[in-house]
Amino acid sequence: MRIDEIRELTDDQLERELENAYRSLQNLRFRLATKQITNTSEVRATKKSIARLLTVHRERDLVRG
Repeated sequence: MRIDEIRELTDDQLERELENAYRSLQNLRFRLATKQITNTSEVRATKKSIARLLTVHRERDLVRG
């Protein structure tokens, strides 16, 4: 997900996306440990997505005060 797409999400949608991203990362780590994953770059992409989501979440917290 791109940062401008993330900024368009509502707070509830942002929270849901963050939960889904963490769940996806956990699943990818499990698959990586059991050698079931073919594309290891998915882990890195998911971590970046989580970072973007957390950045927008923090921005909104700072604006609210």
